[in-house]
Amino acid sequence: MAAPIHDMFSRCVDPAKASNCVEVRFIDNVKGKGLFAKKPLKKGGTIFIEQPLVSSQFLWNALYKYRACEYCLRALETAEENARRLSGLPALGLPQPELCKVRPDRHQACPHCQNTGEVLRLLDCWGLKAASAKALKSVHYPPETSSIMIMARMVATIKQAQNKGRWQRLFSHFCSRTANEEEEIVHKLLGEKFQGQLALLRDLFTTALYEDGQLALLRDLFTTALYEDGLSQWFTPDGFRSLFSLVGTNGQGIGTSSLSQWVHACDALELPSQQREQLDAFIDQLYKDIDTETGDFLNCEGSGLFLLQSSCNHSCVPNAEASFPDNNFLLHLGALSDISPGEEICISYLDCCQRDRSRHSRHKILRENYLFVCSCQKCMSQMDDADMTSEDEEEAEGETEDEMTDV
Repeated sequence: MAAPIHDMFSRCVDPAKASNCVEVRFIDNVKGKGLFAKKPLKKGGTIFIEQPLVSSQFLWNALYKYRACEYCLRALETAEENARRLSGLPALGLPQPELCKVRPDRHQACPHCQNTGEVLRLLDCWGLKAASAKALKSVHYPPETSSIMIMARMVATIKQAQNKGRWQRLFSHFCSRTANEEEEIVHKLLGEKFQGQLALLRDLFTTALYEDGQLALLRDLFTTALYEDGLSQWFTPDGFRSLFSLVGTNGQGIGTSSLSQWVHACDALELPSQQREQLDAFIDQLYKDIDTETGDFLNCEGSGLFLLQSSCNHSCVPNAEASFPDNNFLLHLGALSDISPGEEICISYLDCCQRDRSRHSRHKILRENYLFVCSCQKCMSQMDDADMTSEDEEEAEGETEDEMTDV
């Protein structure tokens, strides 16, 4: 059963405003649903702000010693603390430190993050994270650890909800695939030995939720949720593959960073030219130091399932993009251009560099990772352009690396 349209706006910060701006329509059996403007939307404006149904950090955050809220992913270290850790310079001081708005002490007292989802935190206490990290080092490390945690949190969310049917309905919105498509998606996520790896993940998931450690408590919590509420199919081999595929194709990457927020605030300052040059030179050198010490892993990263945003289809010329300017899991969908009433709102599944590649290259990435052929305006206009779709380019590229959105 698909989620009713009114449910689609239930996770928006302002559901009434969002429903006045956009609507979800069925397009056809190939594309499924899409998001459309109901009124003129201006370039640079925020179309809606949405909270995920469930989200989880990647386990590699702990490896890099990121401190972030387990619930909303908000950074719990200041920009200066962040810069010192990433650069390996413990005495580093940032200019304009007042531009950092992170206040870990205030966040620790936030009743919403501290009191929401007791079962979700219990899952972590039961060792599912630790077991996932250990097992998945021999599979792909991570991002599948985030997939496992999101799946577990889906179960736990339904378990603790007063209206379990509503949450099942919300999760049912996310796209379903045929068995062959699901197998292709799982194969892409896990690699050549995916069948054995998927069995490992399912055993890990089932063991952690049913048998490991606090057996009686776990069985009491999850057996009721799974069987009484009709979720037992998620623990069968086919059901687990389906659930893994759902999270893999619908998971939206989330990135938070107190340092990047500070840099953006610095960029917005109006300064005399000499001070601007000095500040820019300091930031440039800081990023060089970070690159030397840590590499390009700058953000606390995770993944989430966003109900309304998941209705956005792909275009190689997107008119909207998702961002996380609040330094937490709140997704802002912003307009990249003026959007007219009735126009479809599209994001891109490709990054900027990939979008500049040929039609042939773009289609190769989308076909391998998302199992569809793009028919956007840009792709259609390049259909007969031999230079842009030559087989020679594919041979020069070699095998395309995994470009799947981290889940």
